[in-house]
Amino acid sequence: MMRNSRRSTAVRTFAATAAALALAACAAVSAAPAAAAGASVGDDWFTSPSGQVDYAESAALAYDFLDDRVDEYCSADDLCLPRSYQGGFFTTPTADFTASFVYDDALIVMAYAARGLPDDIRRAQAIGDALLFLQANDPLDDGRTRASYEPASLRDGTVEIGGAGAFTGNQAWVGMALARLYDVTGEQKYLDGALRLGEWIETNASDTARAPFGYTGGQDADGIPATFKSTEHNIDVTAFFTQLAQLTGDEVWAERATIAENFVAAMQQPDGHLATGTLPDGVSVNASPIPEDPQTWSSLATGDQRYDTALDWAVAQLPAADGPYRGTSFSDADRSKVWFEGNGHLALALRSRDAPGDVPRVDELLASVELAQREAPNGDGRGIVAASSDGLETGFDDRYYASLHTGATAWYLLAVTGLNPFRLADGQHPTHETPEASAPTADSPATGSSDDAVAVWLLPAVAVGVLALAAGTGIVLLLRRRHRSR
Repeated sequence: MMRNSRRSTAVRTFAATAAALALAACAAVSAAPAAAAGASVGDDWFTSPSGQVDYAESAALAYDFLDDRVDEYCSADDLCLPRSYQGGFFTTPTADFTASFVYDDALIVMAYAARGLPDDIRRAQAIGDALLFLQANDPLDDGRTRASYEPASLRDGTVEIGGAGAFTGNQAWVGMALARLYDVTGEQKYLDGALRLGEWIETNASDTARAPFGYTGGQDADGIPATFKSTEHNIDVTAFFTQLAQLTGDEVWAERATIAENFVAAMQQPDGHLATGTLPDGVSVNASPIPEDPQTWSSLATGDQRYDTALDWAVAQLPAADGPYRGTSFSDADRSKVWFEGNGHLALALRSRDAPGDVPRVDELLASVELAQREAPNGDGRGIVAASSDGLETGFDDRYYASLHTGATAWYLLAVTGLNPFRLADGQHPTHETPEASAPTADSPATGSSDDAVAVWLLPAVAVGVLALAAGTGIVLLLRRRHRSR
C-alpha cells in the first residue's frame, strides 16, 4: 500500500492555515480504515526487481476473487465453503462442478491470515467454523474430515460429502488452518479441532513398525487404510505437529513431528530430490513419478539447508513452458504445461531461501502467474487458473485444467505476501485470554471493528481542529513573522 503526504510550502493567512488543518483532520478520519489496514498487511510483499509488475495490485484482485468464492456459499449462521474450481472443464451447459476441497479451503484461510484485514479474518473464521462443523458432524465422529464437500449443503445445515477419503495430508492441512486461526484469534475451538485432527492422524496413520518410520496415507473413501507412506504427507505432518507443539507446549507433538521429519529425510536421493514416498509395502521407495511439491515443501516446512538441493533439482528438472507462460510442471511425468500452484510453491520457497539468483527467478515465476491472471483461458482477470492449458498430467492418474482455482490463487497470494503456511511466527504464542482487547500491530492481523479504527483516528483529528481554532490569533502572528516564504 502506497502512502502519500503533502506539505504546504507557503501559508499566507490564518484562514488558509485553518482550512488546511481542517482538511487534514477530515482526511485523517476518512483514511482511518485504510491506514489501519495498511498497518496489518505486513511488510514482506514481493516487489518486482524490474518494476514491471505491480504485485500489490495483482494481489488485491486475487483477494477480490477469493472474497466472491467464499461469499457464494454461506449458511445463515455464516458457515462458508468456497467451491474450488470454476469455468472451462468444470463448468458446462449441463453440469457445474462445485465441490470444495478442504486442502484448498485451508490455503484460503492461510492467504487471508497473510493479509489480515478485519474482513479477511472474518472470512477465514467462516471457513474455519465450517470445517469444525464438518468435523463435528462426520458420520464416524472420530475427528476426521473428508477430501471434499458440496458447499451448498451448509445452507440446509447438513453435510454432503463429495470425496469421502480421509487422507493424512488433508487432515494435516485442515489442522494447520485451524492452528493458524487459533494463533490469530485465540479462540480455543480452533485449537481443539486441530488437536482432534492430530490425534486422528496419530491413531490411524502412525507406522513405527516398518522402517523408515513415518505416517501412512490415511484411509480411502471406503475406510480402507492406506499402507504406503507419502513424502508430501509426512512433510505436512511435520509442520502440523510442530505447530501443535508450539501452541500447546506438549513435547509429545514435537516427538511425533520428528518421526515424520526423519521419514522425509530418508526419502532424499543422492542427486538431492525427494522421492514420492514408499510403495504399499511401506518400505520400498516409490521412485516415479517425481512431483514438485515435496521438493519445495520440505524446505518451507523445515528450513533445513539440506533441502536446498531439492529446490535446485526442481528448478533444473521440472521447468515447463506453454505459449507465453513459464514455470514448473506438476511432476516429471508431463512438462508440457505450467502448474501455477507449483509456481507459487517454488517462488515462496526461493523467497524464503534467498540465495544468489533467487530473486529474479521468483519474479519470473510470479510474473507468469500474473500474466495468467490477466490473459489465461477461462480466467476472470482476478483469480488464477490451475494450469496454463487443459490436461496437465500429474503422473498419478489425474489431470489439471485451465480453470479458475482457489488453491492456485491462494498459493500465489502466499508467495506474494511472503507467509509460510507451514510455520507459525517464531517466539511464544500467547494464551489469548482476552483477544478482543488486543490491538493490531504491524506484525499482527487487525481484528478490531471499523468503528474502533475510526475512533482511534477521530480523536486526534478533532483535537487538531480544536487546537487550530483556539490558537488562531497566535498562528496569524507567527505566520506574519516567520512564514513569509519556505
